[in-house]
Amino acid sequence: MNQDSYSNQLLVPPSQRDHYQGMLNAPVLLVEYGNYECSQCGELYRLIQVIQQHFTSVFPEENRICVVFRHFIENTLHPHAQKVAEAVEAAAAQGQFWQMHDLLFTHQHALGNGFLVEYADSLGLDISQFLKDISTQAHIGRINQNIESGYQSGVTATPALFINGIRYSDRWTVEQIMAAIVAVIH
Repeated sequence: MNQDSYSNQLLVPPSQRDHYQGMLNAPVLLVEYGNYECSQCGELYRLIQVIQQHFTSVFPEENRICVVFRHFIENTLHPHAQKVAEAVEAAAAQGQFWQMHDLLFTHQHALGNGFLVEYADSLGLDISQFLKDISTQAHIGRINQNIESGYQSGVTATPALFINGIRYSDRWTVEQIMAAIVAVIH
């Protein structure tokens, strides 16, 4: 396998350790490398929501799609990304990953420390534990593992999307991503 095709494949497959919605053995597996400060990641978040809603409405009784989110932080481009990733992991430790994930993408313009505490409070998190996790960088290992797995798969910038293990690199529209999904599952 040459380097070009090698860098188009997801080399660290999704597992129970990942944050995911759906079943890992679903016919459609979307893996996103992103961060909450990246505006294009926010656009992809909205596209993936539409795609998930489509699959849920077309196949209401079946688990046809699984979405995985992995952190990929470029500190020079997104100075708050590390702290925000730590906040979402602190929420995850209290069983609220996807709820915090959604809040952060919904409020991308407001990611400062005070806002993070507000979001944690609105989710009913234990604020002292949340702040302790962030201040001690309790989840930095997991974040760094996500970043390293991205590097292994050729990710250099966000967002990066893999559909059933193959890097998606076409236009970022619902129609184009759905066409790529259909092509992969047929």
